[in-house]
Amino acid sequence: MTAYLKIDHVDKVFIRGSRETEVLKNVTMSVARGEFVSIIGHSGCGKTTLLNIVAGLTPVTTGAVLLENQEVNEPGPDRAVVFQNHSLLPWLTAYDNVRLAVDKVFSGKRSRAERHQWTMHNLELVQMAHAKDKRPTEISGGMKQRVGLARALAMEPKVLLLDEPFGALDALTRAHLQDSVMAIHTKLGNTVMMITHDVDEAVLLSDRIVMMTNGPAAYIGEVLDVPLARPRRRLELSSNATYLRCRQRVLEFLYERHSFVEAA
Repeated sequence: MTAYLKIDHVDKVFIRGSRETEVLKNVTMSVARGEFVSIIGHSGCGKTTLLNIVAGLTPVTTGAVLLENQEVNEPGPDRAVVFQNHSLLPWLTAYDNVRLAVDKVFSGKRSRAERHQWTMHNLELVQMAHAKDKRPTEISGGMKQRVGLARALAMEPKVLLLDEPFGALDALTRAHLQDSVMAIHTKLGNTVMMITHDVDEAVLLSDRIVMMTNGPAAYIGEVLDVPLARPRRRLELSSNATYLRCRQRVLEFLYERHSFVEAA
């Protein structure tokens, strides 16, 4: 596998006064162009810290993150993040929230008309063009996340980073948005790294699942390939032997880690 995104022997230590907390220890992994990778583990295992390091929001203590062989050490439009909280500006409409990102990235590169068309294209991609004039307080949680996803995609990032983007949604809305993300990934072939606590979500969406050990000093305990053909349809997978085998292995890993903590 050719490394498009490489996390190379990353350690992360947080220092608060005289106290040092080692969150990540010797984390090394590669992500291929167009691959969908999920990172899963118990709370406190450093999943979000790792994603923030890739986003350039948190510096490494040692090691490096490389994107197309260029070191990542600050935020940039080549890595767009969708958080669990939608992070939309409440005084702007859905259109304006997306357009803000489009203007930031493409001002001087595309005409005003082209930027408008691109904004609408991405709202249509997440099925939110009909609500373009509504503000965040006027739409549901799932619709807010769709707008947040449209804003991220509109930046044409090299890597889309998802930090539990469906975690605050009800089960039905979550399923619909998962299906949308799968369809978008199939259409665009974009590179995605997602943080999740949800085993079924990880198996449904991912090409590989990276399983983290418990913190502190968490590291990659196991990487599981998910050899399921795309496009994937959740109802068909419910009895698929490969799906069930992958789901079982992730559950076993997480249960073993939980038991380890209880015995400590």
